[in-house]
Amino acid sequence: MSPESKKLFNVIILGISFMFLFTAFQTCGNIAQTVITNLNNTDFHGSGYTSMSIIYGVFSASNLVSPSVVAIAGPQLSMVLSGVFYSLYIAVFIQPATWAFYTASVFIGIAAAVLWTAQGNCLTVNSDENTIGRNSGVFWALLQSSLFFGNLYIYFAWQGKTHISESDRRTVFIALTVISLVGTVLFFLIRKQEDTKAPGEEDSASEILEDSSSAQSKMTRAVAAFKKSITLSFTKEMLLLSVTTAYTGLELTFFSGVYGTCIGAVNRFGSEEKSLIGLSGIFIGVGEILGGGIFGLLSKNSRFGRNPVVMLGIIVHFIAFYLIFFNMPNNAPIAPMEGTDDTAYMIPSKEVAIFCSFLLGLGDSCFNTQLLSILGFLYAEDSAPAFAIFKFVQSICAAVAYFYSNYFLLQWQLLIMVVVGFFGTVTFFTVEWEAAAALAARSSDYSSI
Repeated sequence: MSPESKKLFNVIILGISFMFLFTAFQTCGNIAQTVITNLNNTDFHGSGYTSMSIIYGVFSASNLVSPSVVAIAGPQLSMVLSGVFYSLYIAVFIQPATWAFYTASVFIGIAAAVLWTAQGNCLTVNSDENTIGRNSGVFWALLQSSLFFGNLYIYFAWQGKTHISESDRRTVFIALTVISLVGTVLFFLIRKQEDTKAPGEEDSASEILEDSSSAQSKMTRAVAAFKKSITLSFTKEMLLLSVTTAYTGLELTFFSGVYGTCIGAVNRFGSEEKSLIGLSGIFIGVGEILGGGIFGLLSKNSRFGRNPVVMLGIIVHFIAFYLIFFNMPNNAPIAPMEGTDDTAYMIPSKEVAIFCSFLLGLGDSCFNTQLLSILGFLYAEDSAPAFAIFKFVQSICAAVAYFYSNYFLLQWQLLIMVVVGFFGTVTFFTVEWEAAAALAARSSDYSSI
């Protein structure tokens, strides 16, 4: 197998592994609050929003040290161990206990930071300036296929149900736990890249993949990775991209947790309200897959850079927010177990609700594929610290969003995303223009988006 084929193989395996792992986790997140609402008349008194807030809060803090962990353990082992913790979190729902639920939330926050730092490193090491756009698109399309499979099962399994029984819950979460373990095992298929540096040449991305028998050497690399993370976080480009990243954290919270809860709370959807949560997740996944596939395949043919894709993303999201504002009751995110009989500015439409799910997924893919691409392009030699900072900002904003989702009406959640999304688009444009100018100055074709 040629080196290029080997790299593409690694990217595909990486994407498939994440597809299985997040088929379980994203489906779990999409239905968690609905399942928990049906549990809160028992001894269980947890909150799905609070759990996600804990996860992303710990996630954000853990990103400060995750490059050091990846430097010591290596990206492959880091992803395997992280996958085990994801499986344990999902397994908690088989027989829920409040203490176990929140404890698992802390551990998965740590695991998520390590997982995504290792993923960013693995993606960058297996890409170059000309393939980072394609590989980002391929990875994102495979990853977001996870939204399709799990939610398709939820749609059919929960068809016509207004209450989720203990048997329904256990069946779903046993299946999701097994699926997440399959994804974890697949990480072992990723092949290690050989070191191709000239003697004395430094490349932190390659260093992280080296096997070192010296504990002192590993500790030195860990400290260096931590220092590099701190240094990069205060650069102009990273500060500007942090605004864009903050927006992705807010809208991630909305489409992965809040919107499904809103749909499941609207009594006017009748007996289909619970199964519609699964259908919503499917169409979010369709949007994500379509966006990732198109922007990955077209990356080499674009002469306009990443900005048009990001512009498409914000326009699509603004249309979705407008339609959701008109279609969904204001109190839907915080409705009680009985749901809400309120209406917004129109009679709630299932078709509009599902169409908005598709738009949310498509817009999210626009932002995330381009952020992965520009980070891999700008920080090819410092991929682990750069992706750690990206996930730090994204996760802390997601944690804040999950926290206020317990209290804010729908209109205020939408307004926050509109404001942050606008400024995030502007700052991304600024960084992309500077990157294009730097690339032109090196007399290189600007071929990756």
